[in-house]
Amino acid sequence: MNTREIGSWGEELACKELKKEKYKILETNYHASKLAEIDVIAQKKDLLVFVEVKLRQGASLGAGREAVNFQKQQHIRYAAKHYLTCKIKKEVSCRFDVIEITLCDGLPTIVHIENAF
Repeated sequence: MNTREIGSWGEELACKELKKEKYKILETNYHASKLAEIDVIAQKKDLLVFVEVKLRQGASLGAGREAVNFQKQQHIRYAAKHYLTCKIKKEVSCRFDVIEITLCDGLPTIVHIENAF
């Protein structure tokens, strides 16, 4: 699998995890600009959740959550504002989560970090 295929697979795993947790998936790969993208937009009751998915093949690169630095957070916030303005057009409660997937011997470990930033 190439990098794009691995990323898509990680996002599919994240969506399955969110569905198990009773989230409704609204969008995947929402682009507000070339740099501003949200991997998954989900809803649970009245809460809108913007999810960044980070997949790592082993622990050698560090935790996936560490890659969601300030600059990445700013891009996600920009995309979230764009989504809210263009698609929702009303006041809603929202939060930003990270789903970290680590592969060890080909098996995924999934950690859902709510309210990550």
